[in-house]
Amino acid sequence: MTPSLPTRHYLRFDALGAAEYAYLFERSRIIKERFKRYQTYHPLADRTLAMIFEKHSTRTRLSFEAGMHQLGGAAIYLNTRDTQLGRGEPVEDAAQVISRMVDLVMIRTFEQDIIERFAAHSRVPVINGLTNAYHPCQILADIFTFHQIRGDITGRTVAWIGDSNNVCHTWVQAARLLNFQLHVSTPPGYELDTTQLDEVDASFVRPFSDPMDAVAGADLVTTDVWTSMGFETENEARQRDFADWQVDTEMMRAAAADALFMHCLPAHRGEEVTSEVIDGPQSVVWEEAENRLHTQKALMEFLLLGEIGD
Repeated sequence: MTPSLPTRHYLRFDALGAAEYAYLFERSRIIKERFKRYQTYHPLADRTLAMIFEKHSTRTRLSFEAGMHQLGGAAIYLNTRDTQLGRGEPVEDAAQVISRMVDLVMIRTFEQDIIERFAAHSRVPVINGLTNAYHPCQILADIFTFHQIRGDITGRTVAWIGDSNNVCHTWVQAARLLNFQLHVSTPPGYELDTTQLDEVDASFVRPFSDPMDAVAGADLVTTDVWTSMGFETENEARQRDFADWQVDTEMMRAAAADALFMHCLPAHRGEEVTSEVIDGPQSVVWEEAENRLHTQKALMEFLLLGEIGD
């Protein structure tokens, strides 16, 4: 690590401020353009990223591993099943050892407490690659995607349809920080716990019992699978409970005429979204998925080097 920089972690979306996100979106744009021009850019030469996985992954592993290589660094994959972390080594001990051998750590795990404890004992920045509570890297990519296609998200309306899961909770933090409205519609029994929101957060979030009301006039409609990792035993009940929360062409017609559709993937066509929507002209899911690569490169560069001028 650069000794002059304080160690900063990215465990929740609100770990950064609005001005820092503006910087990251601009850096993501520059880095993406360099990538498209096949322009070599190695600001993280000789830096190493440790990627610790307790949950399965496709996009998170690929985007971080490829991203670190493209920035000139190296990425090491660690699965908790194959390490001492999976054999009872305390998280605090693992953090102290791993962070002495690498420059950056990304963790994809279940409980937010695990990544918080690791970060508290780490000498290097720690990035949340997904927990049951939050998925900040996904929303970073989603909002950058919106910026690229529709411009600033400030003052816009985002409609979240489905489960009040980790992605939904991260959208709540983003709404307050970046000043847009979030409409949330979930089936009964799966509601966003608004009692846990402070007064400021609540002013940016509006719950809806009817998903058609939630998407009315929205600039962005987004969803996720009905059954997230770790909740597989509830799958049969969720299939019944979420049946009316499928994003289909009728629902998209209720949104703004130029509304975008996003999904963090993997998607289950015919469940949370129809094929007509996810493969249709309003869908930007493939651009959204690619942008995980570019925004995470900008994030890693920022955490290790701070703001740079070029």
